[in-house]
Amino acid sequence: MKTIKWGILGAGRIAGKFASDLKLVADAELIAIGSRTQESADKFGAEFNIKNRHASYEALVNDPEVDVIYIATPHNLHYENTLLCLHHNKAVLCEKPFAMNTRQAKEMIDVARERKLFLMEARWTVFHPHYKKLHEMIGQGLLGDVRSVLINFGFKPAPPVPARIFDPALGGGTLMDIGIYNVFMAMSVLGKPDKIEASMTPASTGVDEQCAILFKYNNGAMAQLFSTFSSNLATEADIAGTEGRIRLTSRFYEPSATVEYYPKYVDSKEIIEVEKEAGVGYQYEARHVNACLKRGLTESDVIPFADTLLLMETLDKIREIAGIHYASDKES
Repeated sequence: MKTIKWGILGAGRIAGKFASDLKLVADAELIAIGSRTQESADKFGAEFNIKNRHASYEALVNDPEVDVIYIATPHNLHYENTLLCLHHNKAVLCEKPFAMNTRQAKEMIDVARERKLFLMEARWTVFHPHYKKLHEMIGQGLLGDVRSVLINFGFKPAPPVPARIFDPALGGGTLMDIGIYNVFMAMSVLGKPDKIEASMTPASTGVDEQCAILFKYNNGAMAQLFSTFSSNLATEADIAGTEGRIRLTSRFYEPSATVEYYPKYVDSKEIIEVEKEAGVGYQYEARHVNACLKRGLTESDVIPFADTLLLMETLDKIREIAGIHYASDKES
């Protein structure tokens, strides 16, 4: 069995979760870490038993042993970090949001295509068993025609509040950090909305502290999506149709979520059993990337570029309507 050798760009919290889950992938080896200082790279490398510990991102992308790089830096750096990897012939799994806007996303994809390199948005929920079960049940007609989607995602950051939460230079705000899950989940069920309404409450820094979104569809379906850094919410998703309802309990975007099914004329709920693995849940997308690389693919057949671009275009539209702006929007 060929082993895919991974590198991680960035040594923060999410990088640690990914590194831990990569141990659950039989054909993966975490061989390199790239950070901005040797101290950080050595500390991360020691914790996860990583051989190659690089004090710069440039050193990581020049590591000849690395097959694919997971980008785990703040939102605003995904664009430049992905291009750095691609220009050094490294396959890339880029954490969400894939980019700060559609213009950046298109360039990232264009470079990957030109260089015939694998690139994928790390939308991990798509690979989770509970998400697959949701869509299996919808496909079986257990909800009938889906008419409404209600999703809340919110928490009040505990001090010390991470800089990325509210800093516009880091792509802060709820929409790009957590609201993206609400948008993606609604679109995965109902598709591209025909009309979007959106409003936000600005934080002192100007980014959205709260964001309310309404998707309207010509067939009458609607999705109500709400994200906040002002209060702790249940962080659940309700998908309801003419024949029943499915509720994904907190946290709806993680594999720990419970799938509750409520048939049309039945008061009691049914708990739907799904696979549960150890780990946080990043191992599922890592396995998919490994499989794609072994098949010689340059684009995922689960999260194709068209889906990534549609999500970015929708986020751009929401930001335009709600008045959420970043410096990267003005760059040519």
